[in-house]
Amino acid sequence: MQRTTLPRSASGVRWDGLALGVDGPARPPLRAEVADGRRLVLFQGDQVVLLARQRVTHRGVHYARTGRYTSPVPPLRAALAHTYRESSADQDAWLARWAHHFATALRESSNGPLHEGGWQLQPGMSSYAVDAYWDTLAQHDPDRGHIAWFSGSPAHDSRDILPLRPLSAPDAPRVRAFRRQYREGVLPPVVLWGISALDTAVVLDGHDRLAAALAEGGRPPVLRLNREGLPELHALLAEPDLRAYQERIAALQRQRDAGDPLAPSKIANEGRRLARELHRTCSGSHLTRGWPLPGGPAAWDALARQHAPGWHPDTDN
Repeated sequence: MQRTTLPRSASGVRWDGLALGVDGPARPPLRAEVADGRRLVLFQGDQVVLLARQRVTHRGVHYARTGRYTSPVPPLRAALAHTYRESSADQDAWLARWAHHFATALRESSNGPLHEGGWQLQPGMSSYAVDAYWDTLAQHDPDRGHIAWFSGSPAHDSRDILPLRPLSAPDAPRVRAFRRQYREGVLPPVVLWGISALDTAVVLDGHDRLAAALAEGGRPPVLRLNREGLPELHALLAEPDLRAYQERIAALQRQRDAGDPLAPSKIANEGRRLARELHRTCSGSHLTRGWPLPGGPAAWDALARQHAPGWHPDTDN
């Protein structure tokens, strides 16, 4: 696996994660398989982890967790958490240490999601994340539920994070240990994996760390794993920003030529504004890869009956 610091080809710029070039496998142990009728099943090896079906109106997706998910990352020792914090000069260096740690662990894992192609492991939540959804997660996280899209209803179904197993109780032994790490400022990041068909990120590693931070009334540090976006798609998405920038600059240049003393500084500000817009546009991720489910809809329906008996998602609205 090749690793490149993000942003690429830039010096003096704040660290923004790792780009990972993965040479295999072609089909990973932790993967999404799909069938007609907007059906999805998340496998980990031969275990069914999650079943999901999108609504026909594309306003959300119904899901059912099976409770069979296991983290692809080995347990983290408290001593390592303290070592990484004490040996890191600042927050960026600390996050970079953990990013390399998790990249190595996922590459060596026998039940993780990495497959051949480009990936990114970046700090923090997406720019589209809603802070209020953290409180929703702490209060409402059913094994069978619904993820509302486009600020849909009910409001508590809107979320940015979906745990792949129920969160442990605040007084569970491992959670209590991580709560102490949170108070000490050494709690390792929670690793999320963006699944585009769900339009949300699932918890890849760190369910108990997430529970600990929420129990302390806080937010955990986060690293997000996504497939790397395609350069040609980024170029296409950037075209409106570039056109708008050119129009604004042309107007400011006319003002400058007319003698406006503030025009040069406005032009410089527009350059910085464009850089922010392009960074947001070009840091988007690629769609999650899905493999055809052998047996199609009938096989998915059989899995739903077996692993989520009595679950009948209302997808026809």
